[in-house]
Amino acid sequence: MNRQHIGILFGGVLLLVVAMGISRFAFTPILPFMRHDVGFSFEVAGFLASSNYIGYFIGALWAGFINRQKKNFLLLSVVLNVLSVVLMGIIEIYSVWLVLRLIAGITGGLIFVLTCSIVMDYLAKHSLTKWSGYLFGGIGLGIAISGLLVPVIEVRFAWQGTWIGLGILSAVFLVVTYILWRDLHVQDSVKTAKSSDAKMTKGFMPWLIVAYGFEGLGYIITGTFLVDIIHNIPSLQAYSSYSWVIVGVAAIPSAPVWTVLLEKFSAIKILFFAYILQVIGILLPVFSQTVWSVLLSSFLFGLTFVGIVTLTTSYARQLFPTQSGPVVSLLTTFYAFGQIIGPIIAGQLVAVYSSYKAALVFAGVIVFFALIVMLCGRWITVKRQATVDNALPIKTQSSP
Repeated sequence: MNRQHIGILFGGVLLLVVAMGISRFAFTPILPFMRHDVGFSFEVAGFLASSNYIGYFIGALWAGFINRQKKNFLLLSVVLNVLSVVLMGIIEIYSVWLVLRLIAGITGGLIFVLTCSIVMDYLAKHSLTKWSGYLFGGIGLGIAISGLLVPVIEVRFAWQGTWIGLGILSAVFLVVTYILWRDLHVQDSVKTAKSSDAKMTKGFMPWLIVAYGFEGLGYIITGTFLVDIIHNIPSLQAYSSYSWVIVGVAAIPSAPVWTVLLEKFSAIKILFFAYILQVIGILLPVFSQTVWSVLLSSFLFGLTFVGIVTLTTSYARQLFPTQSGPVVSLLTTFYAFGQIIGPIIAGQLVAVYSSYKAALVFAGVIVFFALIVMLCGRWITVKRQATVDNALPIKTQSSP
């Protein structure tokens, strides 16, 4: 890779740091401090989280219809995203927080889909597809950054200053990306045939979409409440911030590692392994509340949730290499829809059972169900294809 290729890829990584690691997931380590100072419940926190995920659903769906001026639309979304983060620390009105988290979600969904589309298409154009896994490392890098900075900034400037500080950092990353992408020209993608969407829908595997949606529903419960859960275990309170750092550290190399494995093994086999590890990571705190079990849970969660995103997206792009925008948008939309429901259900379960364990058990069961859907769907598809192949007439060479 030359300097320009590295710059384009690194700029994409920084945008995912902004949209995912900071705007979206910084809420996780900040949440315990906000709940302590403001005094709102676990259930209310679930509504704040779901507001963000409703926005993410809208943004991911919207991005699929953007075919012109992608770069400019993307950069504008980043500006609005940064403002929504900064304002979280300036305005202390719950109803406004709901709106700001919604805006952060909408712009976050747009940023994720458009960034993936632009960077992955660029890499494919220059025969550098094998480097696409590093793009998703931006999610883990952002989580690690937020996990390290939140407790440091909060000590001096409280949770309000933490939001503002992370917003300023996001603005810096935006400026750096703008400079790195100054020579990047993104072509408008104009549909030339009305049947393109029908062709994609016909060939796309619905079981992969459904499984991905359930994965979004299950994983997000741990992704939203992990730090708060650990923070509320007296013997582990000191390790709550470290747990989120470990999630990020594990997530940073996970995307390229899973991508390398994808080149050697089938996507379904690797996804099976990733799902199983994630279920173990989600359920560990239910059965063991030791320091090592919690840290291992964090590591497995960070290792797998970015990995499943990378593997599913890469697998879908293998099926439709020239339709990266619509494919990523479709998958992300269902993923986001699952995330809307997850925090609300988790908040209700904690309120009813007065224990975070019920929420984690629910999350683990849902992720395992997603795995079952994927395996059954794959088996049915293979069986149907075999039936079709066997039914095809055998062509024989006719004599002159």
